[in-house]
This record gives sequence, C-alpha cells and structure tokens, in this order.
Amino acid sequence: MTKSYLESLFGLSGQVAVVIGGTGVLGGALAEGIAQAGATTVVAGRSPERGQQRVEAITKLVAKASFLAVDVYKRESIEKLLADTLKQHGRVDMLVNCAGVNAANDYFTAPDDQWQRIIQTNLTSTHWACQIFGAQMVKSGGGSILNIGSVSGGHTPLSRVYAYAASKAAVLNLSKNIARELATQKVRVNVLCPGFFPAEQNRKILDPKRIENIMRHTPMDRFGEPNELIGAALLLLSKNAGSFITGSAVYVDGGFTAMSI
Repeated sequence: MTKSYLESLFGLSGQVAVVIGGTGVLGGALAEGIAQAGATTVVAGRSPERGQQRVEAITKLVAKASFLAVDVYKRESIEKLLADTLKQHGRVDMLVNCAGVNAANDYFTAPDDQWQRIIQTNLTSTHWACQIFGAQMVKSGGGSILNIGSVSGGHTPLSRVYAYAASKAAVLNLSKNIARELATQKVRVNVLCPGFFPAEQNRKILDPKRIENIMRHTPMDRFGEPNELIGAALLLLSKNAGSFITGSAVYVDGGFTAMSI
C-alpha cells in the first residue's frame, strides 16, 4: 500500500474545514489532524488567545490554519462564522461540531441555568451549525459534517451528568435524522463518540472513585489520548474513504461500550 494511495483515500487537500470548539483539547487535536491531512482549517471558538495558540501550533506543521471567533450561544454568531469562512476561503467542505461543556450534580439539586447552559452548548449550537453550514453545503454541491457525541449518548447514560448525557443522546438522534434528510444532496452527517478523554469539561468530575469505576469498565484500562480520535475523524470526514458512510456513530472508547459486568 503506497503513501499516495492512502492520501487518495484519507487526504483532505484542497478542502476547507471548520472546527467549532477547535480551541479545546479534543477539538484542537482534531483541527491539527485535519490540517495535517491537507485541509485548510478554521479553528473556531470564543477565545482569540487560545485560538491563536492552536493556529500557531498547526502552522508549525502546515501553513493552512486560521482562527475565527464564534459564540455558540448566538445563532447570528454561527451565521457570521460561515460568512467569514466564505469570505476568507471561498468555500466550506467540512464542519466539526466539538463545542461542549459538562457538570456533575445530584439530580434533585441540579440548577436550571446549568441544565440550559449544557443543552445550549452541546445540542442547540450543534443544531444551528448543522442548519447553517448544511444549507451552504447543499448549495455548493456537497460536504461532510461530523458531530461529537459520547459513550453516554448512544449506550448507557452515565451517572451524575444528566444534562450532558441527555444532550449527547439528542446529538446522536439529531445527526441520524439530518443524515437521512441530506443523504440525496451529497452531504454526509456522522457522529464521533469518544470514551473518556480528560479535558476541561470533565476534569472536575473525575475524582478518584469515578476514575476507578471508569477503568473497571474500560477493557484497555486507560484514558484516551486526544490524537487517538484523529483516525476515525478522517475516515468519517473523507469524501473518498467515507463516501458511503452517513448516519453512523463511531465509538473510540477503549472498549467501554463493549463492557457490561
């Protein structure tokens, strides 16, 4: 198998990708991987400082990245992100929805504003971005959308993170529905479902007891590393390797969803 053959399958040269949440740990790793596969990559997030840091890390490897600001709490901000991307690059071929937050609570004491914040960030912003970018992809003749789910969304919900688990279950359901809607219009929609990857949104809830429980249910007996998501993401995003994949969920979880007792 030659390098050129692999590039023809998984390479993204000549394409433009937008990674919403690209300033985070997992989104940043995906942005770097997509850029190294050849795509011009837009790192989108709320923090210009973190965004520029990520862009600088990418451009040390490949000079095909830029930062654009977006506030996923505002639909008009996502609309502006699309407009800015088109103005800057002239097209958009791929969208990765990776913005996410999490929090742990007893069910009866979880505050309403926390619930709304998690649902807004994880679900509503994904819905808006799929509508806004998906419409543009249909108009331009095709594209690929990758939403970030979770093992808590399509398997057994995780304890203590009620809003998060509910939001990720909804992202999976929504993605399948959109995939069906856009399948004949050359826009593919898939879900990447990570297992346990320590990041900003979950470090506070990973106390020693919870880590012990996670490891007991993870056959590989370790956390995932952010770069271990890249291979699956490239498969789902690639218009060649992933050409007949839509409405699918790929789990990268060290065997967590294969475990029962």
